[in-house]
Amino acid sequence: MSESEGATLVIRLGYRGADFAGFAEQPGGVRTVAGELRRALETALRRPCELACAGRTDAGVHALSQYVSVPMGVDELELPGARLTRSLVALTPDDISIRGLYRAPAGFSARFDALSRSYRYRIATSEARPVLAWDHAWWYRGALDVDAMSAAARTLVGEHDFKSFCKAISAVDKPTCRFVGALDVRRAEEAGEELVAIDITGNAFLHNMVRTIAGTLVEVGRGHRDPSWVAEVLAARDRAAAGPCAPAKGLTFVGVEYPENLLTPWE
Repeated sequence: MSESEGATLVIRLGYRGADFAGFAEQPGGVRTVAGELRRALETALRRPCELACAGRTDAGVHALSQYVSVPMGVDELELPGARLTRSLVALTPDDISIRGLYRAPAGFSARFDALSRSYRYRIATSEARPVLAWDHAWWYRGALDVDAMSAAARTLVGEHDFKSFCKAISAVDKPTCRFVGALDVRRAEEAGEELVAIDITGNAFLHNMVRTIAGTLVEVGRGHRDPSWVAEVLAARDRAAAGPCAPAKGLTFVGVEYPENLLTPWE
């Protein structure tokens, strides 16, 4: 990349989704992650900014490592990363975390250059109300058969038509095939609390896909359905065939994979 081509600023950020109406900006002045971040960037850079993100999250969904890209002009290539980080930290609210700044070639897109995205869905199954997990886990309050959920999850690994697992209106006249590279269900302990964790990695995800997969696996885990039922749901290509959409607050956008050496620290 020559200096005359400019570069792309890539921001790795986390956020607590409870008080946001999702990542993407929306009409009506509702509070969104993109809206808060864009205003901070425009103040720091003193110009309009257009953002691209690796995956738009819904209202109430959290993120640990969301990636956002912003084209930078030639005159901005020497901006010190430490100073820009301090500015963005100061200009963003407490429920957004600026976790790193990176440099990518001109034309890079956080969305289109991503190889895969990963999510974790957390479920608290204890009769005791969750303490530290309260804001980022679904308090199910019932026993779940994790082995049965894990067996059912294996059906969804690979390339499939996931029309049954996405919001029906979003699947109209749109391709619904996706590749899921990994889908694991296990018991996990976080901050002294026992949880059931559903970890999923795929090339891309449909609207409500991860939450609907979680809700469907819970139907198996609670004993209402056999693990083999998930294959029937997948084959039906009908949202009505799947389980409920699990609550948003249990879902966290965990990370993104990009081609090796494409991102370097913005120093």
